[in-house]
Amino acid sequence: MSDLERKRILIVDDDPSHLEIYGMIVNRAGYEPVPVLVRFAGPDPLPDGDVAAVLLDYRLNSAKATPQIAQEIKAKHPQAPLLVLSDAWTMPEDIEPFASEFVRKGEPENLMKTLRRIVPSNGEAQAEQT
Repeated sequence: MSDLERKRILIVDDDPSHLEIYGMIVNRAGYEPVPVLVRFAGPDPLPDGDVAAVLLDYRLNSAKATPQIAQEIKAKHPQAPLLVLSDAWTMPEDIEPFASEFVRKGEPENLMKTLRRIVPSNGEAQAEQT
């Protein structure tokens, strides 16, 4: 599939280096990464168009609480499953109402596996699994 046909995964984080790392993981899984930087005042504008899923870092250096940002994301992209990334051992309770999945940071294989489970894979992702 061409880049134009790949499903878009929104990546929301306050650290540009994390956006780059998760972007590489998402790309390797066969999806198009769409980074959104969270600044102190809140996230940069969320993109329009279809988003197949959202990766959201739980610990954000922002005046807005992560559940508030999750609510804004779900309002703009209600059909997109929200996958929470955190260094916690379990999903924090305040984000549970918005989240579809939880993955611990530092587990890229688990992240790719979870993405492929919640977002139907395209041919590129299938080819990488074999």
